[in-house]
Amino acid sequence: MKKVLYTQNLSIGYRTKKGDTVIAENLNLDFHEGKLITLIGANGIGKSTLLRTITGIQKPLAGEVFLNDKNIITYPLSELAQNLSVVLTEKLPPSNLTVYELVSLGRQPYTNWVGKLAPEDMEKTINAIEMTNIAEIGHKKHHEISDGQLQKVLVARALAQDTPLIILDEPTTHLDLHHKVSLFKLLKRLSKEMGKCILFSTHDIDLAIQLSDEMIVMTKNNIVQDDPCKLIESGIFNTLFDDEDITFDADKGKFLFK
Repeated sequence: MKKVLYTQNLSIGYRTKKGDTVIAENLNLDFHEGKLITLIGANGIGKSTLLRTITGIQKPLAGEVFLNDKNIITYPLSELAQNLSVVLTEKLPPSNLTVYELVSLGRQPYTNWVGKLAPEDMEKTINAIEMTNIAEIGHKKHHEISDGQLQKVLVARALAQDTPLIILDEPTTHLDLHHKVSLFKLLKRLSKEMGKCILFSTHDIDLAIQLSDEMIVMTKNNIVQDDPCKLIESGIFNTLFDDEDITFDADKGKFLFK
């Protein structure tokens, strides 16, 4: 199975005039095609910083990130956008774009300077819409649909971008349980059927344990990547929260509250 992205001795954090603030260091993470990988950790632990660093948005304090065996900082923006798609949690700017038009924006790295869609671009857009089961809302304005539908639209836009790696920052935030499960299952299916490597951060740890191929667990003292069963055996989930009222039941594979 091909390694899409990996890090070598990566240190993440912030650089200021007063010095460096290190969040985590010496990270050696691997991301393979066809894998659904979730990133979990308490609020403020540094999940978004890790995602921004491995996508090239933020510079590492030390170490390197390789995308398709090429250092990510050496990619021109246009080439990077053909190898990596990112779905952030920020609100979309006001516009009258339809769902179809929003999904078709994923083809921007491939269109000419006018932004005109070629037949191949239209085909990729339609395929992405069909894969995410949103054809029935394709004609609607994006501000007319629900949060759950919008998340699927943003995933479709990333699919239309046709990259081997898709990274999402907390895509299940503000969704009810039905839409959370639906989105999890969609991402799982896309990773398997299309061979994509999909990485996303989430607070829905119980769902992540059930549906992920691998998980990256961030704690104050460590960052560990492994499959859910091995992580359960290691006992790391009991170190996630500094709260004696929250415990992880290894037999049931979920958190319990006193």
